[in-house]
Amino acid sequence: MTDTHQNKSIKELNDILGDIRSYLDYLSDTGCRGFDCTEESIKKVSDWGNKKDILPETLEKIRKDLGPCTRCGLSERRNSIVFGVGDTHARLVFVGEGPGADEDRAGEPFVGAAGQLLTKIIHAMHLTREQVYICNIIKCRPPGNRNPLPDEIETCFPFLERQMKAIKPDFICALGAVAAQTLLGCTDPISRLRGRFHECMGARLMPTYHPSYLLRNPEKKRDVWEDMQALMVEMGISL
Repeated sequence: MTDTHQNKSIKELNDILGDIRSYLDYLSDTGCRGFDCTEESIKKVSDWGNKKDILPETLEKIRKDLGPCTRCGLSERRNSIVFGVGDTHARLVFVGEGPGADEDRAGEPFVGAAGQLLTKIIHAMHLTREQVYICNIIKCRPPGNRNPLPDEIETCFPFLERQMKAIKPDFICALGAVAAQTLLGCTDPISRLRGRFHECMGARLMPTYHPSYLLRNPEKKRDVWEDMQALMVEMGISL
């Protein structure tokens, strides 16, 4: 099996597991604590396929499911789980790679120097942090801010997928190679991916350089601004 087919199979399995989790949450919310052969229980099971009766998943429920996560080794050194922040029904979601030291201390994504630059970029788009949603591919800081390992991404990514399904954004901005490659299931360099829209989770995705990369390579800010202008046009925001 190729990596592409394997990733597709894993995604399909995660989708199925997510649907099962939603059904079980729905049954729990309606008071079901088990199954028997009574008429009421049989009716509940028969209504599983009736989507309009299923309670929509919320970010609060996803965070509750994540809990004090110990699913991978990153939990051993972290101070905080960095789940996400912003409008729970945002049209635009920014997805970075993972928390840094400042984020690990604060429990909020993009609050350090790179976060301050991201805030300036958002303001330049005539938006505020409160009007968008900001999160990362993984929710715990890797040691030394290294790139997350494949198994760490695989463990954490289903929660990000659930976040996207709950928010239902029209647009996603992937910040950096790790975010873009993970969301698009590819290995293309960010320099090749940026500057054009891709389809992802029912949204239009624009990859661009990570703010921390811009701090080291300020000459790339023009490229990022071009990407943001393309986003603004598609979102109907005046330049």
